[in-house]
Amino acid sequence: MVGLQFSRFRLIGIVGIMLLVGCQPRQTGWGEIKGSISPFLECLIPHWSADSRFPLQLTPNAHLQGCNWLKEPLGRDERLWGEASDRETLLVAIDRSLQYLNSPSAIRAYRTYPIQEISRDRVLRSLQRFRTLLLESNSPEDLQNKVKQEFVFYQSIGGDRLGTVLFSAYFEPIYEASPVPTSEYSYPIYKSPPNLASWPLPHPSRKELEGEDGLQGSQGKLKGLELFWLRSRWEAYLIHIQGSAKLNLTDGTQTTVGYAGNTRKNYTSIGGELSKDGKIPLEELSLPRIFKYFEEHPQELNDYLTRDQSFVFFTEKHGIPATGSIGVSLSEKRSIATDKSLMPPGALALIHTAIPEFNSQGELRENHFSRYVLDQDTGGAIKGAGRVDYFVGSGEKAGEIAGLTRSYGQLYYLLLP
Repeated sequence: MVGLQFSRFRLIGIVGIMLLVGCQPRQTGWGEIKGSISPFLECLIPHWSADSRFPLQLTPNAHLQGCNWLKEPLGRDERLWGEASDRETLLVAIDRSLQYLNSPSAIRAYRTYPIQEISRDRVLRSLQRFRTLLLESNSPEDLQNKVKQEFVFYQSIGGDRLGTVLFSAYFEPIYEASPVPTSEYSYPIYKSPPNLASWPLPHPSRKELEGEDGLQGSQGKLKGLELFWLRSRWEAYLIHIQGSAKLNLTDGTQTTVGYAGNTRKNYTSIGGELSKDGKIPLEELSLPRIFKYFEEHPQELNDYLTRDQSFVFFTEKHGIPATGSIGVSLSEKRSIATDKSLMPPGALALIHTAIPEFNSQGELRENHFSRYVLDQDTGGAIKGAGRVDYFVGSGEKAGEIAGLTRSYGQLYYLLLP
């Protein structure tokens, strides 16, 4: 798409599962969403009137201290200690961001970053210091206090210029697939055409490339570009949505595929189309609800999938896990995607929101939390300061979480003064 940047991991125009269910980014007024935000989040509404030219605003520590009465105070990351601790996962994510920040790619990216006071060197030093504090701390409260003593908080102005951010989630699906077409595995995903850059505009639509039924790709421009074959068109399409997948192959091996390009066609939300046609009420849209609808109305699947004219190409990654736009592997529940024209790539961030998670009984429950994350990915529909996409891992359970995630909260970047 002319004028757009593309994530190596996910299709531009996709916000994980959220765009599948029709959640397009937009400016959201505080009056419209206030009723959906609990006191847990309302306490953190800033008192500044943000200048929209600057996506991040320095937030006074005095304001943040005023929310310490919360059960989940800002910066108290309970996930880092206890039986379910993922401190090692966070350390790996930090090291991957440090690797990026020391690369020529990061040097180039920060030369044009819009907030001059947030330099690559400052982001790098801040992340190195946080890593040391993480290793030295012995409890969530200890780390929280050290961070508040040494760091300053730059808050995203959000979609309403009051700091309100809409969170969605994305994941890496796992599917059965075949390296050759069979009667059972007949829906292909495709490699990028070697001459894609020279394709005349406008590019062909999804329907023109693979036909109404998704089986005609070998009759046109996609002939010979088949990479792997999936059992259903729905599974192949969900890989387009997520931009990567793990594949258990019929020969007993396992591999991974990742984003390798796409056509210059705008994405159309399938969930949005179903809602517009009165098939599913807007308030009921979720991945499980959409899947159920197509299970009950399989004859309508082809019609709706071809309404999305965009098309994604893939490359085999030979076991390399899902990769973010800054070129590092993503870490489960420790990586986020944001608009990289506004937010600092590779930087340490803190999210404060509510996301469904599985409890010890295997039940999905909404969990309010404060969590340290690394900004390592992007997505074309993650536009503006009011959107964050949260990476929740691989497989079926991650997909369940992603399909149900739609919550408001706050986003902060942590930097040394």
